[in-house]
Amino acid sequence: MKNAGMAMNDMHECSQLNELKVDMVGLNMLSGWVANGNTIMIEQMPIFGGYTGGLEETAISDVATTLGSFALFNGSYHLDGPIHIRWNVTTAKETLQVAGHAAAAIDANTDLLLANQYYPAGGPCTEMCLLETANQAICDTGSGRELLSGSAAAKGVSQDRTTGMEARVMGEAAQAAAGMKVSDLNEIMAKVLKKYEAGFVNPPLGKTFRECYDVLTVKPTAEYLAVYDKAVQTLRDCGLDIKH
Repeated sequence: MKNAGMAMNDMHECSQLNELKVDMVGLNMLSGWVANGNTIMIEQMPIFGGYTGGLEETAISDVATTLGSFALFNGSYHLDGPIHIRWNVTTAKETLQVAGHAAAAIDANTDLLLANQYYPAGGPCTEMCLLETANQAICDTGSGRELLSGSAAAKGVSQDRTTGMEARVMGEAAQAAAGMKVSDLNEIMAKVLKKYEAGFVNPPLGKTFRECYDVLTVKPTAEYLAVYDKAVQTLRDCGLDIKH
């Protein structure tokens, strides 16, 4: 059975509003999807430094919005994404702390499916973007998230600046982090964070998909592969035994 061109088991997304709110448009969509038996993803990005305040308050809000996605809105899984009010990224120290603590608490007490959004500051074909993405993947894996979304490079606001290479480093970093002690992952993350956080002031925009990929073969350029290899070596130097 099709619903607006989508299969029943395709992901249907509805976003909560900040903070802990939803509008009638969202409720109307949800009512139809629930009646149709669709797969529903509820998304919410609590803002660190916004209405809820600091780390502890934002983490509490994050847990509440996650639970609300299932209890109130019939979500099949929840897509998180704490965002920094100043840098507009999910990869800052504070937003990683919020995401990590919220996921760990929910994972320890429920069997809910959890995912996360990735908004690095750096653009494609930059080491900064790859390190940011990898660091968040380490955090998500160590805190018990089951699903990782793609990475919306350059804060997700620049046209044509998302590629498969960001998803690749996400997956490889997650695989390398799986099974490691949280204390060891924390040490690695702290080292990786120091490699890119100064760049939040003026992050590199990177290149468009057409500039760092062969559009006919859909393969990354030699330049991007070299940037990727450098980022992987940086991650290894920080203690992550990443393989590719």
